[in-house]
Amino acid sequence: MDEQRRQAYLELTQELLSYNSNLASAILEERREWVDDGWVEMLEQTADRIAEQGNLKGVKKIYALRDYAAQLVALENVKTALPFWNEVWLKILESQCDPQAIASLLQPNLNKLNDRLAETIQYWAASTLPLAVPESRFAIAGLLVNFSNQMFKFPLGSRASNLEIAIAGYEVGLEVLTEDQFPEQWAISQNSLAVAYNNRIRGELSANLEQAISCYQNALRVFTQEVFPQEWAMLQNNFGTAYSARILGDRSANLEQAIICHKNALQIYTYKAFPINWAMAQHNLGVAYRSRIEGEQADNLEQAIAYFRRSLRVRTRSVFGQEWADTQKNLGIVYSERQRGTRSKNLERAINYLQNALQIFTPTDFPEKWAETQKSLGVAYWQRLEGQQSENLEKAIVCYQNALQIYTQTEFPASWAETQNALAVAYSNGTLGKRKQYLEKAINCCQAALQVRTAVAFPYLYAETQLNLGLIYQESKQLELAYSAFAVAIDIVESLRGEIISGDVTKRKLAEEWHLLYLNIVEVCLELAVAESYYIAKAIAYVERSKTQTLVELILSRDINRIFPPEVANELQQIQDEIIQGQNCIQLGGTSNSVDLSQSLQKLRQQRNQIQNRYLAVGSGFDLSSLCKSLDCHTAIIEWFIADGKFFTFILTSKNHSPFLDTSEIASRKILSFEENQWQLSVFQSSTEEWEALTTWLGEYLKDYYEDKNSWLERLTPRLARLAKIWHVECIIKQLPKNCDQLILIPHRYLHFLPIHALPVSSNTLIDLFYGGVRYAPSCQLLQLAEARQRPNLTNLLAIQNPTNDLAYADSEVQGITCKFESSSVFKSNEVTKSIMSNNSLKNAHCIHFACHGFFDFVSPLESGLQLADGLLTLAEILSLDLQQTRLVTLSACETGLSELDSISDEYTGLPSGFLYAGTPSVVSSLWEVSDISTTFLITKFYDNLQQGLSVAVGLNQAQRWLRDATGDELQQWMEEQQLPLNPTLKMSLQRRFRQNRYPFQSSFYWAAFCAVGQ
Repeated sequence: MDEQRRQAYLELTQELLSYNSNLASAILEERREWVDDGWVEMLEQTADRIAEQGNLKGVKKIYALRDYAAQLVALENVKTALPFWNEVWLKILESQCDPQAIASLLQPNLNKLNDRLAETIQYWAASTLPLAVPESRFAIAGLLVNFSNQMFKFPLGSRASNLEIAIAGYEVGLEVLTEDQFPEQWAISQNSLAVAYNNRIRGELSANLEQAISCYQNALRVFTQEVFPQEWAMLQNNFGTAYSARILGDRSANLEQAIICHKNALQIYTYKAFPINWAMAQHNLGVAYRSRIEGEQADNLEQAIAYFRRSLRVRTRSVFGQEWADTQKNLGIVYSERQRGTRSKNLERAINYLQNALQIFTPTDFPEKWAETQKSLGVAYWQRLEGQQSENLEKAIVCYQNALQIYTQTEFPASWAETQNALAVAYSNGTLGKRKQYLEKAINCCQAALQVRTAVAFPYLYAETQLNLGLIYQESKQLELAYSAFAVAIDIVESLRGEIISGDVTKRKLAEEWHLLYLNIVEVCLELAVAESYYIAKAIAYVERSKTQTLVELILSRDINRIFPPEVANELQQIQDEIIQGQNCIQLGGTSNSVDLSQSLQKLRQQRNQIQNRYLAVGSGFDLSSLCKSLDCHTAIIEWFIADGKFFTFILTSKNHSPFLDTSEIASRKILSFEENQWQLSVFQSSTEEWEALTTWLGEYLKDYYEDKNSWLERLTPRLARLAKIWHVECIIKQLPKNCDQLILIPHRYLHFLPIHALPVSSNTLIDLFYGGVRYAPSCQLLQLAEARQRPNLTNLLAIQNPTNDLAYADSEVQGITCKFESSSVFKSNEVTKSIMSNNSLKNAHCIHFACHGFFDFVSPLESGLQLADGLLTLAEILSLDLQQTRLVTLSACETGLSELDSISDEYTGLPSGFLYAGTPSVVSSLWEVSDISTTFLITKFYDNLQQGLSVAVGLNQAQRWLRDATGDELQQWMEEQQLPLNPTLKMSLQRRFRQNRYPFQSSFYWAAFCAVGQ
């Protein structure tokens, strides 16, 4: 807007607000040239600005003037466009809406096919239809619907305006063609209106798609499968298309619904009976599977390829050129993303498919399709591995720029923004010679995309572009801007989790997809912390927000009545019930305005989080200071975070000490510290070489463990020594207060596999240095939740004893611990069925002890479990248990402490997390296949320690030190004192072992497998 026009708008506004309303007509007549859409937009912006200042009285006056101005502009638009519409209507009447006759009039008047014409049709209909007799009204409505069908397909002029004209005609027609009087025509028009809204360019996309879905649902009231099978199949197909693109609701559930709809259509659209429609449904299934979240992505992409290829049985180039090209384009997109096969070959095939599509899609004949294909070709060139990288990048940029010849912000705002975002990514990877220039262009492209990709209209895409913008700012060392971009993106992503109602697996996948956000904001925070140390606290807050989000949500929901005061719990529950009800309403289409409901739900979530965080700040509200208040001066927390090419070690302690600084070893390392109130936070950043050493160490450790157990066992102790050096454990320990005797370890990703408590420090191990105990927690947030569970009692035991009858020492183990409890329920061998794991059996158990086989399923973690006599007690089943009285669960079995190795989101899906969710605050679990006999000794001693009043961590650590340091004679004596019920053969075997080895269980293998997790 130029300065002269802006000033004219201001003067017109001031005159109308200052003078008597009777003079308004004269003022407007005098300044008619300024009464336009620009003036209305300026009034809207002014009202918003005044509202932010709190001037409610002024806002009302401006809004009233805005409404009046909008009416005047609309009326003026109608006056301008009415003569042309009268000419069009006459042609419609004369030709009975003949397409060729109508096109001959429209082609020379493309500049008049604008949004004003759509307003004019509605105004004209409002004044014409009431005066017409019923027969004429029906005829007018039918002609308008036919005209709208033509405008929907009309290839010339503004596509956005053509759709507005079509929508206006359909809506007018539906005022006459009612469901009661003309059900079939009404249903057909509802479908046509839905298709128009599905393709609409003007307005908010989410609202357009909701309107389309609503219209499809209307049409289904008439077009049932039994009475109108073909029409029903058509609607199912259209429904599926809308759900594939849907923004509101649960993205995963929407895509599953899309797949269901397209498969429904195939019940009618068979290959033999309806080959063209069959091919269309196959193609649409490919589109849905390409974006599918449920299942493995690699499998979904293969399914998509199969569906697209299937459609090509009908969609041949010679007969269905446009449809063939569309499928070629989509095959190109899928091959760009394909995970199976050779990456370089997949990209070459993608480029080939896209170039095939461009043989049909030209900027003249199919401008939109041409632009879409150019954009996709740009993606393929940008990722291409063959050829020169710089040349491929330049080709990608040219493709994106080609697409922008068609995709303008006015006509195709969503596609324009998507292409701007893609162009930003390409520029950000520019060659060294043009690096600075390209980074500036990349920033401009992201900022342009954000004009359309707003947080309200396109939350997912908004977050994507903010991530890209943050990465560019980070590379160009504009760190504060990078932090802001990452922070707003994370807020949006975490709010998107609230929309998900389809399951925890989907939430985990969302966390993995956006993990790059957390990685980069942590790195940016620590770079900013060099100058402003409080960013260290922000860094660990984002570390926490990246971890165990799903488990935190589940436990918080399950423990709501125990964590919060009754009145607060009730209020939170009411809000949560409203949110769930609203989510379901949106998902099932049970509302007339899904957009408004979605905005209301967002406000409810904010209200819920504010209330919740006053009592326990978790999730997006996590605040380190709230955790620190619960720490005493004897406790320290060490938390790790694995990034790309480096790892970070955070150390949280009380502030009543001066950290030890070894200048010879630490001065060259990046160590930052931040102090607040009574606590101190320090962070170590590794070098790239140390990160590489860690990943190499882990690879060798896991390879031996799974392929050569003997080699793994022999190298375990020296390997742990090597790991301690990589991590500089001695330096870290020297940062802790001298009076610190309790250590809490919070691993990240694959570090959950490692016995960190057994790492050597000088001539000791960690458990020797901390007599208050070394324990683990999946995250600080879960630590808080576990600490909130007060379970003082430990008198009632429920024991699972050797259900498969193949564990030599399990019977002795259970019999040895039973006497240490006031009451016990022991289930032996064949008695150990899933039925005993009912909540009735568990409700009085303070301690649950499993002496059985266990394993972790890396392919399907929820199928991990504990072996009972009649099958596996899976992790999925453990999650349904109710352990609200249980203080401790001991998993005296193999590999019960493992979690997903490749999970980058660190959702920590494992048996300990399952039991923590089920209600217990403490779990003891194992990291490898343990020895029966050493486990029996260790666990029996552990329970001895517990009965002396020691905590779980201290009791376990003392038992581990005792087992490690005990001589054969001492163990023999202890065994006799305990009167372990061993058969003669086992006793003789042990006696022989004790004679042969002075310290029979000194190796880390025998004592270090077990970890205390939680409280």
